[in-house]
Amino acid sequence: MATFNKFNSFVEYLAEKTFNLQTDTLKIMLTNTAPVATNTVKANLTEISAGNGYSAGGATVTVSSSGQTSGTYKLVIDDVTFTASGGSIGPFRYFVLFSDTAANDELIGWWDYGSSITLANGESVTADFSATNGAIQIS
Repeated sequence: MATFNKFNSFVEYLAEKTFNLQTDTLKIMLTNTAPVATNTVKANLTEISAGNGYSAGGATVTVSSSGQTSGTYKLVIDDVTFTASGGSIGPFRYFVLFSDTAANDELIGWWDYGSSITLANGESVTADFSATNGAIQIS
């Protein structure tokens, strides 16, 4: 997976208890519009249209582990796969992580796929997160 890019507000949201990354319902949504670091909530972004295997709001993320060692916090999440069914999904380029538990669907960060893609019926793309390094590290 590409490098994690945090939204600037993520740091404030952590400090002010907007998030509990271990227990919140976290989601990955797809967009073809480049996020910017100053975006704060999901409504700031243009999500791709729902349908053909993609649900509005994206896919729920499973947290494998959440904790710190020697002052570095690591969030490990399972890979997320999107599969087109009954038609195409996209185009999209960015995978955006946000908290669906937070009052305004506050944003956490995003990954850039590198180029826009459209999944044809039956095709899949996987957001592949490192089990060793985690999706997010904070130190």
